[in-house]
Amino acid sequence: MISAVDHLIVAVTNLDEAEKNYKKIFGIDPVWKGEHKELGTTNAIFNFKNTYFELLSAEGNGLGADLVNTHITQNGDGLIGMVLGTEDIYSAERLLKEKGFSVTEPSEGSGKSFINNEIRKWENMFLPPELSRGIFSFIIQHTHGGLPKICNYDRASINKLDHVVINTNDADGFINIYKDIFNIRLALDKVIEHWKTRILFFRLNKTTIEVVEQSHSGEGPDKLWGLAWAVESIKSAHERLTKEGIELTEIKQGLKENTLVTTIKSHTNNIPTLLIQHL
Repeated sequence: MISAVDHLIVAVTNLDEAEKNYKKIFGIDPVWKGEHKELGTTNAIFNFKNTYFELLSAEGNGLGADLVNTHITQNGDGLIGMVLGTEDIYSAERLLKEKGFSVTEPSEGSGKSFINNEIRKWENMFLPPELSRGIFSFIIQHTHGGLPKICNYDRASINKLDHVVINTNDADGFINIYKDIFNIRLALDKVIEHWKTRILFFRLNKTTIEVVEQSHSGEGPDKLWGLAWAVESIKSAHERLTKEGIELTEIKQGLKENTLVTTIKSHTNNIPTLLIQHL
């Protein structure tokens, strides 16, 4: 049913400033700048090998502007949503309804580029609370147009999303939805004894959804927490980011064997951000 982490959405107060931050962090330019006129939002999009990253700001009135403004009022800038991709949204709608979920019918969305007036279109299906589990999320199928591809990523630039981290108080409930309903592969279910923490890894489109169970209460919504981005050379990336005036920790061995990591401490618009190199 679900074939990809299609994209991540970040709510920002000042789109131009956030774009400058992430041009420095990613080492690439956005491939799209545009608007969703009916939603009251403007956006800038960075494209990667396995997903894309959308900075979203309110510009006028609409459901999108309300969503962004509410999040910023409550939490400031930060991760606001995770969008799941499918290759057949009407089949996904049918399967979810057969399982007893009240999902909305797919509806068309569109965006217009400020750069060349190009139009992109897609079909959205928004999820009820029992499927979204408290995270703003929806299922998408792109139907017209597309984002420009980046053919070559510099060794010092970010090239793909390694994993997105979600906090939960109900790991079993998360499995019931993401594995049993969405049919996303559960690659790891492990308890880290010295942390007294249960960790789940779901894998699709060369991306990991890492789920951390912080308690066993089963109460409270899931929350998007942070992102880890892959680089070809973490040493080169660290040098480039330092020259850009971005604060980072020293490079060290990652928790996963044969990895090197560094944490970005500034310019992230409140998103905990890790860089990782797989050796």
